[in-house]
Amino acid sequence: MQTSVHWLENVAFEANSESGHRVVMDGSAAYGGKNLGPRPMELILMGLGGCASFDIVTILQKSRQDVIDVVCQLKAERADAVPAVFTKIHLHFVVTGRDVKEKQVAKAVELSAEKYCSASKMLSAGGVEISHDFEIIEAEAEA
Repeated sequence: MQTSVHWLENVAFEANSESGHRVVMDGSAAYGGKNLGPRPMELILMGLGGCASFDIVTILQKSRQDVIDVVCQLKAERADAVPAVFTKIHLHFVVTGRDVKEKQVAKAVELSAEKYCSASKMLSAGGVEISHDFEIIEAEAEA
């Protein structure tokens, strides 16, 4: 896997992925940023949410759960000192579907956290305390 990051101006950068996608990142106004894109640390958090959500959706689909939507809400705490690394991250999954089994969602969350989510494993190996929970919302039956 490869990427490149190109300086645009002030504290704004454009990252180009090997798969052909571009993301603009920018620092906060305190450092001369113009809010042209997410902060680099926000992208790490977004990546974790995407990685874990990918796992949850694919695991639930394989277990034949009728899932309509999955939202991962993340909250993170950072160290007060430099480097301001993440110290705690909580992932809350909101799974919407028809007759989705709580046991299956719990298993999907556990498998993602303990086995499949590379981002979660990497961050926790670096000392980040990562926690998870979920809720299930019953969707209306199809007409």
